[in-house]
Order: sequence, then C-alpha cells, then structure tokens
Amino acid sequence: MQINPNLFQGEPTTNVHLGVNLPATDTEAGASGDSKQLSIEYFDNLGKSESLTVEFVPTVPGSGTSNSWQMIITDSASAGAVIGDYDLTFSDARVGGGTLATVTATTGGAYDAASGTVIVNVLGGPVEVDLGLIGGTGGLSQLSNVFAPLAITKDGSAVGNMTEVEVDANGFVHAYFDTGVTRTIYQIPLADMPNTNGMIAMDYQTYMPSPKSGAFFLWDAGDGPTGDIVAFAREESATDVAAELTDMIRTQRAYSTNAKVFQTVDEILQETTNIKR
Repeated sequence: MQINPNLFQGEPTTNVHLGVNLPATDTEAGASGDSKQLSIEYFDNLGKSESLTVEFVPTVPGSGTSNSWQMIITDSASAGAVIGDYDLTFSDARVGGGTLATVTATTGGAYDAASGTVIVNVLGGPVEVDLGLIGGTGGLSQLSNVFAPLAITKDGSAVGNMTEVEVDANGFVHAYFDTGVTRTIYQIPLADMPNTNGMIAMDYQTYMPSPKSGAFFLWDAGDGPTGDIVAFAREESATDVAAELTDMIRTQRAYSTNAKVFQTVDEILQETTNIKR
C-alpha cells in the first residue's frame, strides 16, 4: 500500500447547526429594533473559506410583545446575495416558553418540522441549516435580554496537509491532517489459505501463493481466522532457537564423527602401505 505523503484533503460544508438565543426584550413595544448579526465560516467545494451572514431583525409592535423575528441569510461567495429569508415566532406559553413556535419561508427551502432544518443554496450547492424543532431545545430560542450564539457547529474542513498515518486493530488506515481533521482512507485485508507452508518465498520477507498453498481468501482484520493487526510493532521471529541450536550441535557432531572415520581409514591404508614396503 502506497500513500502520497503530500496528500491534501478538504471537505465542503453541507450542514450548519444554529444554537442561538435571541433577546425577548427586543420584540417588546418601544424596543430599538436593532438587528443582531453573526457570521459563520464554511468551506466551499474547493476547500476555500467563505461565510454565511445570519441577520435577525426583531418585529417591534405598537404595544405588547410580538415574539417574532425575521432571519435573513446571505452568502459571501454570491457577493452577499440573500439565500434564505424566514419569519420566526417563539412561544410565550407557561410550558415551553422561549422555544420555536413557527418558521415560515419567504426565500430558501421550506422548514422541515420533522428534522428542524431548512435547505439554503450557497454558490457551491445546498447546505442544511439546523434551526431546532418546534417546541424543542438546542436550536433557536428567545429568552431574557441576551443575544447569545450558544452552539454554532458545522461540518466540512479546509484543505490540509497530511502529517501522520495510523493503522488500528481492524486494519483501518487513518490519515491525520494539520487542520485537525482525521480521514479513514483504506482498510488493510488479511489473507488466509489452506496450506500456508506451501507458499513460495520471495524477497523482502514476502510470499506468493502456489498450487500447494491453495487459493487465498481475504478477511477483515478482527473477523474470521486471521486475527487483528498490531500497529507500530514488528513481528517476532518464528524461529525456535533451542531446536535450531540442537540441530546445529547434531550436525557438528556428525561432521566430527565422519571426519574421524575418514582419518581412521586413512591411517589403516597408511599402515597397509607400510607393511607392503
């Protein structure tokens, strides 16, 4: 397996989660009506950094409280074009006060009440924006007098350079990038065959199947008869040192014995020659 050490990797952003609290006091009569803005970085299809600007404009009534906002989403990659325009209302009930009550789309994808998301189209394609469920927590809320981006998360990553590779016990090869992103790029299979002793030895401690070994079958590491993969380790020698040392001694003794026999035969022939003289 060959891995390019200069491997670059980037992933476009396809999902953004908005966990934002809007100040309830801004929708009361007499409020200033100032909008609240936040900028969210995302990555396009080429790994470039772009941004979504989300603007929340409160609806200030003549009296009482409206509990409603206009949410406007613009895309920097489209020269600030509006890609989403939504009317939001929040509940002021005794139970569930401050949670989303309704979401109505003017521009952009319709609100999906089952998932709590809307789809907006940036220059590179669709992005799913998670606003939260109606009556649920964790998404948009309207409480107190504080504008607080509580949890803004997104997927995708910038282009980064691979810095490290690691193989786990199941054979998965994980590439680590200097952007903090980890990618699984390969899974190493393990081979099993009926007669491993029938393989043909090649160079560099490699072996090739042969008719004597039988056909091989590939297994995932940790599954089947092949066992796990151990990273950052060398295989221990399979040589039985005691047995090999014993065989060496036996061979040495046999050589010494044969040499002694030849020496004795030579001496006998030498004596026979002397007697004839």
